[in-house]
Amino acid sequence: MAGPPREDRTFFRSVEGEWAGAGEIVAGKYKGTKFNCKLSGAESDGKNVMAIGGTCRVGIFSQKMEAKIHWAEGGYRGAFLDGALGKGLDVVGGNIGGGRAIFSLKRNDLNGAMLARMTAHDKMNITISVRVGEGMVPVIGLGLTRVDAVATSSIR
Repeated sequence: MAGPPREDRTFFRSVEGEWAGAGEIVAGKYKGTKFNCKLSGAESDGKNVMAIGGTCRVGIFSQKMEAKIHWAEGGYRGAFLDGALGKGLDVVGGNIGGGRAIFSLKRNDLNGAMLARMTAHDKMNITISVRVGEGMVPVIGLGLTRVDAVATSSIR
């Protein structure tokens, strides 16, 4: 099976390393909740897999966060948290280009998207949105800064 396109692998390599930053729930029941995350990104060329995971904290409470995405025939597949069979969402498609990755998310009747955008070699923004009617509504926003010394790649 062929792996993801070269530009996609370049993006995955740019996400490798240690990241930290603050986020906020911007819609829904917990709107206004602020949190801090420490995440690690890793890309495995041999398995065509990209994973980012770690923990996010709200006060004294912490929550494990993880997204695993792999290249499959026909596109990207994977899981956010433990997938739709657990408490998370399934990754059912995706597109990478222009320094950003957009992955389609699904859980039962809920459809959404996770956008990861590199704003510099050491800055990344992640937004999770859900479909409401004809549009997408941002639900979670997270700004991350690379905290390791490794500058793995740059996205043009």
